[in-house]
Amino acid sequence: MATSSAAASSSSTRYVIDPRTSQFTVQAFANGLIAAIAHSPKIAIRDWTGVIDVASGDFDAASIHIRVKPASLEVLDEMPDSDRRELHRIMNHEVLESAKFPEIAYESTRVITDKMKDDLYRVNVRGRLTLHGVSNEQDVGAQASLGVDSIRAHGSFTLLQTDYDIRIASIAGGTLKLMDELKFSFYVLARKAATAA
Repeated sequence: MATSSAAASSSSTRYVIDPRTSQFTVQAFANGLIAAIAHSPKIAIRDWTGVIDVASGDFDAASIHIRVKPASLEVLDEMPDSDRRELHRIMNHEVLESAKFPEIAYESTRVITDKMKDDLYRVNVRGRLTLHGVSNEQDVGAQASLGVDSIRAHGSFTLLQTDYDIRIASIAGGTLKLMDELKFSFYVLARKAATAA
């Protein structure tokens, strides 16, 4: 088991996340008595970037930096175009206020790794998430594998919207309200950069 700070050493290798082959989604959940039949939207994050700095070819010292454009969120579920437009409007204007807060940022402060076998690791990342103008500690769990020139990782984490002063969305004229908790899931492919920063 090893821990690291967010600062990457001069001998670190930088890996750049490839958003075209990676996936980053948000699952919201319907609330109340109609939750069993109501819509719980799944949302894709389309415009995001990230880098992972790894020292000495291992996860013994690593740092992670992620940037997300909240205006790029896109509902994946099948629904009428009018409902989709309304949900996008609510997300951008009433919930995330994307024009006022155009970027979401995550910076790791500590990485704890547990080597499972060969180049496969169980990873717990502690970091600071800045969302909707509020910064909070946020842990992210994942499994990661370190290849010759790439890192692959998958995992999930949850957060409460109210922790970030986010208004809980109501849909369909207020007849459907979503739960406070959101679940984020990701699959990441990061490729070794030509040079380390």
